[in-house]
Amino acid sequence: MTEYIATIGLEVHVQLKTRSKMFCSCAVEFGAGPNTNVCPVCLGLPGALPVMNEEALRLTALAGLMLGCEIGPVCKFDRKNYFYPDMPKNYQISQYDVPFCLGGAVPLHDLAYPKDAQKTIATKDKKVRLVRIHLEEDVAKSFHMETATGIDFNRAGTPLLEIVGEPDIASPEEAFAYLTVLQQLMIYGGISDADMEKGQLRCDVNVSVRPVGTEKFGTKIELKNLNSISGVRRALAYDIPRQIEVLRGGGILDQETRRWDDARGETTLMRIKESAHDYRYFPDPDLLPVRTEALVAAAKARQPELPWDKRARFVSDFGVSEYDASVLASDLDLASYFETAAKGAKKPKNVANWILNDLQSAIASASVSIRDCPVRPEGLDELVNLIDSGTINSRQGKEVFVEMFATGKNAAVIVEEKGLKQESDSGAIEALADEVIAANPGPVADYKSGKTSAVNFLKGQLMKLSKGKANPAMAGEILEKKLQ
Repeated sequence: MTEYIATIGLEVHVQLKTRSKMFCSCAVEFGAGPNTNVCPVCLGLPGALPVMNEEALRLTALAGLMLGCEIGPVCKFDRKNYFYPDMPKNYQISQYDVPFCLGGAVPLHDLAYPKDAQKTIATKDKKVRLVRIHLEEDVAKSFHMETATGIDFNRAGTPLLEIVGEPDIASPEEAFAYLTVLQQLMIYGGISDADMEKGQLRCDVNVSVRPVGTEKFGTKIELKNLNSISGVRRALAYDIPRQIEVLRGGGILDQETRRWDDARGETTLMRIKESAHDYRYFPDPDLLPVRTEALVAAAKARQPELPWDKRARFVSDFGVSEYDASVLASDLDLASYFETAAKGAKKPKNVANWILNDLQSAIASASVSIRDCPVRPEGLDELVNLIDSGTINSRQGKEVFVEMFATGKNAAVIVEEKGLKQESDSGAIEALADEVIAANPGPVADYKSGKTSAVNFLKGQLMKLSKGKANPAMAGEILEKKLQ
């Protein structure tokens, strides 16, 4: 049976995090009333002239630097001509032959892949090459009702990056990792919030299949209506086998655009592409070419630490494992929380363990973000230091943490209020040990006959007698000493 391979290329649109639109002063605001953030420029009224948003230009330069692109000395804007209801001017201001950024790559790391695919990565440390990044204006949003279509022009004119990748992606899992890293980088740089649910990051997928051993790409199929990274993976996981099945059955694939139906888990035909569009690009006569030198200099000054550099620093500075560092650095807010909490910690690795286990579990159950967590980083640091210093034990620490999360109180206050301070006085623990040994001759005899595990029972009895306040490590040491 003929084996087939998939070839995938992604075109990603990212809304930039600016306060105003690309060519006018209207606010960029998600969720505003329909057609409230509009003006003659973004409505395409006759005589209205565009003025460039300098912050959007700086953010584009920053994106290029973070992705290792080549930024030329000059870029220019062009008119992309087409007629569609979401583009009131009948052209879109975009970039054609002299874009802002060329080349670059998106590096895929293990934790960017779906969890169920992280142990079976086909190509470790793969880099997906980029063709270009260009800056343009977003279009309006269409709302299709039962008998009519409405247009909201609030989105029209929002600064938009188009990030065009080479067809280097070979599987749905690699597409997932590519988008995960790209989203992470946009958030790290403050370039975009990159929230797919809000349309701030949108993706068009081009996918084809061809027999193994052939060089020529197969027929390109475009997938639309993809509103989540996992949705992209699912759509590809459906359509690649669909295409292979058609070819194995002797059929022919047409170049077409298909819609992903997430609820039904399948793609359906939208339209056949009979020919490529001729957008009749020409330089926008209302906008001068842009010299990029000052923009690149400004972008370099605000270039952030990249996620993979942060991971390496967490390992070297805080002694956490590579895996824990990867999880912590995967989310910028989580990384900031950890770094703040770990700065004053005696054992930063213990802080990492609390964040990755108890804290993340608590915020997930409460459906809050790490930013809104009632336990502040300094508070978690205080709690972990109380445990590490022996003031309270781990079990008591969990009790204190639950109270901290519910009330926002400091750990030391809760320990005092609940009388949870751990007993670390050796004399007091020795007295308890004597009492436990006297009351349990059977386990004592077992221990002395070589069953060393019997000390765990005796230790449990001591902890029970102390109402959980005895220092567990001291209790174990004292018992073993007395039983010799």
